[in-house]
Amino acid sequence: MKRGLPKPRSGLVAALDIGTTKACCFIAQIEGDNIRVVGIGHQKSRGLRAGAIVDMDAAEESIRGAVHAAEQMAGETIRDVFVNLSCGSPASQTVAVEVAIAGHEVGDADLRRVLGQGYLLNGGNDREIIHSIPVSYTIDGSRGIRDPRGMYGERLGVNMHVVSASAGPVRNLKTCVARCHLDLRALVVSPYAAGLSSLVEDETDLGVTCIDMGGGSTSISVFFDGEVVYTECIPIGGQHVTSDIARGLSTPVIHAERMKTLYGSALSTSADEREVIDVPQVGEDEHAVPNHVPKSILVGIIQPRIEETLELVRSRLEASGFDRVAGRRVVLTGGASQLQGLREIATLILDKQVRMGRPLRIGGLADATAGPAFATCAGLLQYAVTRFSDSSQRPRRSEEAPNGVLGRIGDWLRENL
Repeated sequence: MKRGLPKPRSGLVAALDIGTTKACCFIAQIEGDNIRVVGIGHQKSRGLRAGAIVDMDAAEESIRGAVHAAEQMAGETIRDVFVNLSCGSPASQTVAVEVAIAGHEVGDADLRRVLGQGYLLNGGNDREIIHSIPVSYTIDGSRGIRDPRGMYGERLGVNMHVVSASAGPVRNLKTCVARCHLDLRALVVSPYAAGLSSLVEDETDLGVTCIDMGGGSTSISVFFDGEVVYTECIPIGGQHVTSDIARGLSTPVIHAERMKTLYGSALSTSADEREVIDVPQVGEDEHAVPNHVPKSILVGIIQPRIEETLELVRSRLEASGFDRVAGRRVVLTGGASQLQGLREIATLILDKQVRMGRPLRIGGLADATAGPAFATCAGLLQYAVTRFSDSSQRPRRSEEAPNGVLGRIGDWLRENL
């Protein structure tokens, strides 16, 4: 990545993706620029709805199971974890902060000072700041500066992308992780993590939209000029498609999920009427009189929900004003994005070039864990290595403010004495 980001440190890093349908843990060995996964654990998630915890005990059990499996495979015990966030209705906004520099050359101390002002923002009593990301700098009103060090001016400004979430669901997530005897190093909103793992550098520079389609929600991130500039979350995901099938065909949820995976499609074809599938009925013996329905009925249930989701994505992007910034490139990630025909229907509805995303730049992943469903967990590792280390451009560590008045006094003494 750009902007003088620090070199990754060596050692073990653990990522924990707590989703509505699965809990996944990756343990990776970091050696220089290389990230190699040495431990993988995942299992069905319980106790979550739309990314938010609704049953603390069940969620804790799922997390413990995924972490234990990863530890067994890696032969290591972990303590610190990086965790994704998709609950709490994450909201995105851009704020501008300026400080006086009295005409002298901009140095690291000035960067820390202006960024420190941005990090001191708070989300209010009911919101918690998750990210405060510097997007671009200004000097005396001149915009588009990527690194102001060595330049001169009277006022130094920074445009920061601030992501906040409802405090209650965030606290529940933190509490659940703590109950598993894990230390939370950082929370990362899911679409940001998915983008870090599945986008190439040219895409993040020129403008791209990453759409992470999970089980309980569909989240959006827009990258431009090498940074994430917008995030959004829509509480509709693959689980809603499964529920629609279960209700529409009066079949158990487990069979609805199976049919969606084996026969489901977001686009209808002329052959759908001729293909027949067996649909077990709720409350009846599976070996009773078979109930056959044309595949066209299944597709007719799936397609409207997918269209609704993608139309919501399009309207949110247009309302945000970042649709033009995002350009004509879309990358789909998440387990629900693997539905047959989804890429084609996304191309039609969004009127953009669409490709499927998968974890890049990560070694040690088997075929089963190298697909779109694991992009968020892989992105947490990428974030941990490249974004969460000490840097001259950040007060202490990425997106973290000095602790209170004493912390700021200590920083001033270190910078000026």
